[in-house]
Amino acid sequence: MNKIPFTRPYVSEKEKIYVEALLEKGNFAGPGHFSGLAETFLKDLTGAREVFLTSSGTAALELMCMTADLKPGDEVILPSFTYPSTANAILRVGAVPVFIDIRKDTFNLDEVLIEEAISKRTRAIMPVHYAGAGCEMDAILQIASRYELIVLEDAAQCIDSYYRGSHLGTLGQMGAFSFHETKNIHCGQGGALLINEESLITRAEILLEHGTDRRQFMRGDVESYSWKDAGSSFSMSEVTAAFLYAQLEGLSGVTLERREIWEKYHRALERYEDAGILIRPSIPDHCRHNGHCYPVLLPSFEIREKVRGALADRGIMAHFHYVPLHSSSMGKRICQKAHYLPDTEEVAERLLRMPLYSGLDVEDCLCRIEEVLQEIFPGKLA
Repeated sequence: MNKIPFTRPYVSEKEKIYVEALLEKGNFAGPGHFSGLAETFLKDLTGAREVFLTSSGTAALELMCMTADLKPGDEVILPSFTYPSTANAILRVGAVPVFIDIRKDTFNLDEVLIEEAISKRTRAIMPVHYAGAGCEMDAILQIASRYELIVLEDAAQCIDSYYRGSHLGTLGQMGAFSFHETKNIHCGQGGALLINEESLITRAEILLEHGTDRRQFMRGDVESYSWKDAGSSFSMSEVTAAFLYAQLEGLSGVTLERREIWEKYHRALERYEDAGILIRPSIPDHCRHNGHCYPVLLPSFEIREKVRGALADRGIMAHFHYVPLHSSSMGKRICQKAHYLPDTEEVAERLLRMPLYSGLDVEDCLCRIEEVLQEIFPGKLA
């Protein structure tokens, strides 16, 4: 029986061609030809005012927090159900993560809980759009406006995902993408910062380049460049950008294929949801997701682990997701008070993600999944 991995990085036929072309040009560090093409592609796709490629999604988050000029002691509201990079970016500038609970339908932060988490030190809200499905941005933006807060979107999983027709990552002041190999479109490891306010562009550009105005110099805007701010080396290499641009050219096809696989899961598992065996993902009508992953909720942690083990026995690698940040050892160290986030904790124990990637034989995968469900829940479908 062949094994079905949880994910497999997409590769087209163009990556090798573009990297070989770069070997002939001899410009490896960037920014250069392919960086420019990729940034322009992303600007056209998203409608962001400016896009800067970064060395990772984490680097994009850190650059976003620095560009927002978050200060030590500033508080940022975010979900606990996310990858550590989200909170790390806040900590790196000396700000304080304030964790709130998630919704059990979309696994996104619960917008209803934001206001009660706001204090005199709150500076920002950082929504994390889980699996490429948007948080309730209308409500979030209204709260942010009322309390004069900035909105920084962790859109790591969101390439080609939309909220009421707007690309995720473009609704707040800034947004961050990831192009890690586990994402729909990748370059091994990379990211992008989306700037949506004109006033933030120059600062981001300087911080991106070691705190210098090097990019302005390269455009001919200044006669020489020098140190202007406390930045770092966030830029993506030109080699990585060449790989990424090849991937971006295949984006529409990748999104279409992943959404088709997602829909096949959704149709096949409907009867299991009707029988009370699992709960399928819920995508609001005003959101257009990108098929990043297909998570289901099982009745309990014990059953989740039993299903996961049985799937592994049949060669299917299904994964759970985040250990809630507030309950981790680091989370407990930084939290000023004990947190009880019941929906976050319950989802973390019950969630299981099915394999989803370009080229997946979803019919074979579903056949094995259904065998496991019928074996573990005998009589439920009668």
